[in-house]
Amino acid sequence: MKAPSAATSKSIRVLVADSNQTQSQLMSSALRRQRGTKVTCCRGELSDCLHALRAAPVDIVLLGDGPSDQPQLIDSLRALHASYPSIGLILLLDGFDRNLVVDAIRAGARGLFCRACQPFRALCRCISVVHQGQFWANTAQMGYVIEALSSAPTVRVINTKGEGLLTPREEQVAGLVAEGTGNREVAQQLGIKESTVKKSLQRIYDKLGVSNRVELVLYARANREVEKIPSTVTTRLPAERLALTCVEPGQVDILGTDCGCNPKAN
Repeated sequence: MKAPSAATSKSIRVLVADSNQTQSQLMSSALRRQRGTKVTCCRGELSDCLHALRAAPVDIVLLGDGPSDQPQLIDSLRALHASYPSIGLILLLDGFDRNLVVDAIRAGARGLFCRACQPFRALCRCISVVHQGQFWANTAQMGYVIEALSSAPTVRVINTKGEGLLTPREEQVAGLVAEGTGNREVAQQLGIKESTVKKSLQRIYDKLGVSNRVELVLYARANREVEKIPSTVTTRLPAERLALTCVEPGQVDILGTDCGCNPKAN
């Protein structure tokens, strides 16, 4: 008989981060009954999550969307991913819209789980899938992501003759900065070093006659020419991270499945 592999014998350490204490306790209790799962809990605020992660390492964070506003939720995802990039982040949703889905994936979420309409066994599958390095999303959510990938704008700053002032790489950096992306995240999305991003920004500042990020954003918005980035060039979701799975084994849509959860009305 073969010995169990490390991947199958090692427990998955899960942090349930939800400010709704009733939901948190019910979910944690159910997960603890699953073989091979170790569970800890904390409130959903970023400071509580970071404190819990410093106290004990985990493999997966289940972050409840709770009552917090969407920008705050995305900021929390972004900060968690920047601080602990190897942890699988799963966002627990009661509902969703296009902006939330796209922003969550960009911020580092690996899973988007609709707890209002998917069974508990699907959550267990979601945790396992994300732990294996794949993504978890339903059909509607993946549709939003694919749409964003195929139409993601880049900022092309031009002079009065219509000539580009920046190199293609500098345009990519400027475009991400114009969206409010930090240097570390720019480096991760473009596959370059953070020091390279800083050097690129300095060259961009010199070429455009600006002195900081705020001035760059204002300049880019006033002088940009929006173009579409071909999907073969975009770096928002690197190819090696586009491993997807079905929500339920009996359903065959490789990009995700329709769990019946209706998106939020825009």
